[in-house]
Amino acid sequence: MRTASFQPEQQAPLAGVRVLDLSRLVAGNMVSLQLADFGAEVIKIEDPRGGDTLRHWRETGPQHPEGVALWWKVYGRNKKSLAIDLRPESGKDVLRRLVPGAQVLIESFRPGTLEAMGLAPELLLELNPRLVIVRLTGWGQTGPYHQQPGFGSLVEAMSGFAAKNGLPGQPPMLPNMALADMAAGLYGAFAVTVALREVEIRGGQGQVIDLSLIEPLLSIIGPDAAAYRVTGRVPSRTGNRTSIAAPRNVYRTADDEWVALSASTQAMTERLFRAMGRPELAQDPRFCDNALRLDNVEALDVIIGAFVAARTLEQNLAFFREQEVTVGPVYDISQIVTDPHIIERGVLVDAPDEEMGSVPMHAIIPRLSATPGVLARAAPRLGQHNGEVLRSAGLSSAAIDALVTAKVVSP
Repeated sequence: MRTASFQPEQQAPLAGVRVLDLSRLVAGNMVSLQLADFGAEVIKIEDPRGGDTLRHWRETGPQHPEGVALWWKVYGRNKKSLAIDLRPESGKDVLRRLVPGAQVLIESFRPGTLEAMGLAPELLLELNPRLVIVRLTGWGQTGPYHQQPGFGSLVEAMSGFAAKNGLPGQPPMLPNMALADMAAGLYGAFAVTVALREVEIRGGQGQVIDLSLIEPLLSIIGPDAAAYRVTGRVPSRTGNRTSIAAPRNVYRTADDEWVALSASTQAMTERLFRAMGRPELAQDPRFCDNALRLDNVEALDVIIGAFVAARTLEQNLAFFREQEVTVGPVYDISQIVTDPHIIERGVLVDAPDEEMGSVPMHAIIPRLSATPGVLARAAPRLGQHNGEVLRSAGLSSAAIDALVTAKVVSP
């Protein structure tokens, strides 16, 4: 794994864009991470009583029995932290002083909370007509469910994802990662850059981005609504198989490893049959086209599974790659971090860290040839940049000391 170094002096394409991130949890941090990785100055505005929730998701290990906030270390990188209590009017006043100098504001409160705080979007836009405001919720700012809690797990259930995920005859299966939040975060970062272009290139005004968790997830799980209208069928749980093409599954090898194989075109399927020494399967009435293979997928998987099971993982990979058949290993994280392709491309990097020495994390993506992103700084300590940010808003040392004394700002 490559060892990374922080380069705070190197500018990236979003340098000059200031982002006030009031959000908590994954999705908002994913929005601001994309912007921060490409040079935006992201200021996490956090509650002094504990900060962003990601700071409290801890992984324990032999050397860290008390736990390490790895989610925060990865998704808080390249950001600054302002620990300020927004409940008192003096805290809100600080935020109002920051708004005119910002280009983006991100919040993930329940709909109506910002308004109740006296920070409604129309008031923020009066302070800064060019401000781009991201309002991130589970269900959106409108609709019958807009006031309901909107954690990603609920969205992953209600979006149809869980209903089609899992094994046949088994319960629906939620993803074991923050799928809805991550998808929304990526959409949100894209939306911000679109809105900034309207302001900066076309001379337009700021605007509000109503970003829900459910809509991005619905957009990436396939044309299920259209398929339902055409067929009247609800997608079923098919495990590692798919209702679109066959063969597509994972198969156990002789050394108890697994390979994933997908032959989703007719040409690839015929190439697979020839590689297996079974070219006649291409004329078999059960397997001669994709529709028939889907109807007879269990029999097809038995044939492929027996071929794979007679060879080790490395033998299967070498054989199928030589035959140019689309097959790959099923990795766990211990295999990912030692894979030569992952290492050579620097997909993961070891970033410096005060607590651990270094923390492995994903490198900045996507890769731009002329204006790449920059790893500028580690995830901040809570309130680490209080003085810097407050002074940038025009507050004097005495005013800052008064806020600290009043416990509006952390020391």
